[in-house]
Amino acid sequence: MNTPSRWSRAAAVALASACALTACGASEPVAPAAAADGGEGVTEYPLVVDNCGMELTIDAPPQRVVSLDQGSTEILLSLGLEDRVVGTASWTDPVLPELAEANDSVPRLADNAPGYEAVLGADPDLVTASFGRHFATGGVAERARFAETGIEPYLSPTDCEAGQSINGGGTRTRLLDVDSLYQEIRELSEVFDVPSRGEDLIAELQERAAAATDRIGQSDVTMAFWFADTKSPYVAGGFGSASLLAATVGASNVFADLDEDWPAVGWETVVERDPEVLVLGDLLRDRFPGDRLEDKKAFLAADPLTSTMQAVRGERYIALHGAEMNPSIRFVDGLEKLADGLEQLGTTS
Repeated sequence: MNTPSRWSRAAAVALASACALTACGASEPVAPAAAADGGEGVTEYPLVVDNCGMELTIDAPPQRVVSLDQGSTEILLSLGLEDRVVGTASWTDPVLPELAEANDSVPRLADNAPGYEAVLGADPDLVTASFGRHFATGGVAERARFAETGIEPYLSPTDCEAGQSINGGGTRTRLLDVDSLYQEIRELSEVFDVPSRGEDLIAELQERAAAATDRIGQSDVTMAFWFADTKSPYVAGGFGSASLLAATVGASNVFADLDEDWPAVGWETVVERDPEVLVLGDLLRDRFPGDRLEDKKAFLAADPLTSTMQAVRGERYIALHGAEMNPSIRFVDGLEKLADGLEQLGTTS
């Protein structure tokens, strides 16, 4: 799914494709000597990496990073790098509780995408993004524009296939691989010269993912993931992180034939496919009608068309935060909640 990395420690962890993206843990304690120079003294600079079709050169551990997405920010906080994060943006949910204290010191440039000037005003030497739409025309700024000013623009491998950003105009041709998340953690931890923190985080993520999948077994049900919008609902297509969630627990995504991550469809199509379970996005924002969970439930019950679906009649709902349906370290929380919900609905074996 991703372009090959040149970093010596960026090899993907060998996991079965059924494993899911997972959540963050405490950062590794830093020895006094390491803290003095900002790292572990392991990474050799300059680092050169082919990052989704663009060559980045990192001359030294970045001191000022702006993260354009919640997912990217939470990785940096999980690596204990809050003192380097000088700006964050594009949030759908509150920060993970265990990261709240670290996040308190991080300036919020915008709840959604920030302006280019706001990013420049933070004076970063690195900009990270989970989604390539920030680096596309009409986004924050194209990657070349950042590079021209001496700011290296890093894009998550979870949003890259064949050297092209998925959210920046590309199309997935295969299911998202959890290894791309682990690659992102490894790459960022090496950029900041804290590689052992990255390995510890990955190990914790793998352990939680394995525990969740071992507990649930298989669930042979059909489901749809509704992220947002009551007018033209955004649902999970067949190759993104939400569809990976379904595959991990043995369920079937009724929109698996769509190759976009979050295509907008008509309610007639949703009703026609009639999933047994509806996974509802509980977004603590008000960007689209029905962002919030209770608004979604009220709409489904009141609308003459949607109220005919078997999942609505039986209130067979599972609620996930937006970040838990996107490729991020919050994905393990989504996996655990999905396992809990399916157990409560009596659909697991």
